[in-house]
Formats: sequence, structure tokens, C-alpha cells
Amino acid sequence: MDTALALQQVKEFAAMAHNGQQRKYSPEPFIAHPVRVMEMCSLFNTELPVLAAALLHDVLEDTDVDQNELKQFLQTVMNENEAQQTEELVVELTDVYSKQRNPTWNRNKRKQMEADRIEKTSADAQTVKYADIIDNCKGIVEQDPEFANRFLRECSVLLKRMPKGNPDLYRRATDTVNVCLLKLIEIE
Repeated sequence: MDTALALQQVKEFAAMAHNGQQRKYSPEPFIAHPVRVMEMCSLFNTELPVLAAALLHDVLEDTDVDQNELKQFLQTVMNENEAQQTEELVVELTDVYSKQRNPTWNRNKRKQMEADRIEKTSADAQTVKYADIIDNCKGIVEQDPEFANRFLRECSVLLKRMPKGNPDLYRRATDTVNVCLLKLIEIE
């Protein structure tokens, strides 16, 4: 199947899954975030599973779609190997230690456990995570500086634990977090 067509179908699936959701710090529909993450990843990696996973990276975590439904969909738009790789990447990118799954744990414990987990993920998953971090940093400093300080420090710790992905995008993610931290100091 044609990569562009497959990505369009994945984008439509992700848009349907995120239908009605909105970004926290902007009025745009949620799907704009995964699209930007995919576009950023495409500058460094053109493999269909990586780009599809970028579009789908929040589907299992933030929608009603389960892993079986995701798998069935992927098998309709790409070959079996690509579908399996995409599914594995999406699973790697899905937070396991969320507040919803671990309501008695505080944020620090959840983030520590998540950092331990993501450190072991594949280079491709870490590459998508870099783009996710970059996109999530945009606007947070201006919209919520108090939370931004905590979020950016968590991102900084996370990046130190996951250096296996694309080195150029890794540097971009690290630079973005550092620049945003400097902006916070200027605001204070």
C-alpha cells in the first residue's frame, strides 16, 4: 500500500478517536498535536511505522480505542510487519503509570516509574517521544508558567534517560526544553 495513503487513513482514524478533544493550552482540536509530532518525525525518519505511531501515540492513552481495535485497524492499512511495528511503537509510547491507572501514587512516583519504563523503549519510540516533548513545550510557558516549571524539569530528566533516538531530534528536544526553562526564568 502507498505510504501517503496509509498515513492519511491513520490520520483519519486518529482524528476520529480524538474527536471532540481539544488541546489543553489552545482552542485547536487535539489531532493537531499528533499531526505536528508526525510532521516533525518525518524530517528525521520516513518509515511508515514510525510516522503512523507518531499520529497514534496518544490514542491508547487518551481515547476509548483499545489495543485490539488499533491492531485490527492497522492490519487494514498496512502490511502485517508494518502493522505490528506500529502497534508495538504505540504501546511503547503509551504511559503505563498514569494517574488513572495509579490513583494512589503522587505525580513524582508516576513520573519516576514512567522514566524507568521509557528508558527501555526502542530508538524509534524515543524519537517520536522527542517530537512529542517539543510540541508539548510550545505554549506551556506562556499559558501556565507555574506548571511549565515542573513539566519542563520532568522533560529534562526524561530526555537524559532516553538518548537512543535520532540524535538530531534529541538535540532539538533538549534545546527546546532548555530554551523554555530560560524563558521561565525571564518571566519570574
